[in-house]
Amino acid sequence: MPRVVIDPGVLVAALLTPAGTPAALLRALLAGRLQVIASPQLLEELAGVLARPTFRRYVSVEEAAAYVEAIAHRVELHPDPDEPAQATRDPGDDYLVALALAAKAEVLISGDADLLEADLAVPVLTPRRLLDQLTDPS
Repeated sequence: MPRVVIDPGVLVAALLTPAGTPAALLRALLAGRLQVIASPQLLEELAGVLARPTFRRYVSVEEAAAYVEAIAHRVELHPDPDEPAQATRDPGDDYLVALALAAKAEVLISGDADLLEADLAVPVLTPRRLLDQLTDPS
């Protein structure tokens, strides 16, 4: 079972588009096909994004909070990384890289170009690429 860190943006997309690829990753987590690693900062970022007023047309505050809580109960929780080193063009993404390295994740899942295009010590895959690997591991 792959150990992965999932960018909060992918988790937001999974909630908003239940038929999409990010939602298929979420179903893989629920089915026990992925070990997802998170930290308090990652869960706080997810909750903060979903608390924005622009998301009220998609989910209620209560639904968003329940979603974050459900995710929190299914992940391997690690401490927030201390002062992550600069690894990407966007310093806001550096904690994801530091978390993946500290928790010995096999891969970081993101659709963010700042992560996908960076030369990192942990592989970064799109949700589609990881799903393809889960269905055809050869």
